[in-house]
Amino acid sequence: MKSDKNRTHSDYYLNKQLNIDKTLIRYRFDYERQFFKGESCLEMGPADGVMTKKLSNVFETLHVVDGDKKLLNVIENKKNIVKFHSWFENFTPPTSYDTIIMEHILEHVDKPKEIINKAKTWLKKEGVIIAGVPNAKSIHRLAAVKMGLLKTEHHLNARDISQGHKRVYDLKSFEKEFLDCDLNIVHKGGVFIKPLSFNQIEKNWTADMIDGFYKLGYDFPEITADLVIVATK
Repeated sequence: MKSDKNRTHSDYYLNKQLNIDKTLIRYRFDYERQFFKGESCLEMGPADGVMTKKLSNVFETLHVVDGDKKLLNVIENKKNIVKFHSWFENFTPPTSYDTIIMEHILEHVDKPKEIINKAKTWLKKEGVIIAGVPNAKSIHRLAAVKMGLLKTEHHLNARDISQGHKRVYDLKSFEKEFLDCDLNIVHKGGVFIKPLSFNQIEKNWTADMIDGFYKLGYDFPEITADLVIVATK
């Protein structure tokens, strides 16, 4: 795979990421933890390590792989964390895993099915792939269409572009990626109701408000900010 500088976004994660972004990563960890299996985990695309820190307290062995060395360098060094500097397309893991975390990866890559099929070969027989992506049907995107700010909910907005997104999934298109790779979907859900932009939420909402809209997401997963799929062989 070519070393495309456009695929690295360390400047965003290190200098432009909002506190609410990090809060949502922690919420996604809390939601996804119920599906973790075994003692070994591969985290694909750890960014600056917000979820990595939490995963390292759960799994005996945690491998992380990212194509951006700047991001790998800011992740805490711990005995149970092994870092790999590689594009996913070129990565050959030294072992197989009980749990593979694929958080906010598939919207970035050129060939999502290629990545899923590779991850499938890295998974132990009884293991799980846990994947998350931004949701095209998030209520804030649907509102943006009504306001004329987006042509359709699947069009890329300025934030999508700044983060290097190539597509925005809805649940149907997200599911299809895994079904086309002959994986079994054992859970599908969503995290956090997001009625406004993250900038607006960061400036105006209290911690209790944010937590309330996270809990509300359990009741209305189809319009959450993020979709989650758990898949097995």
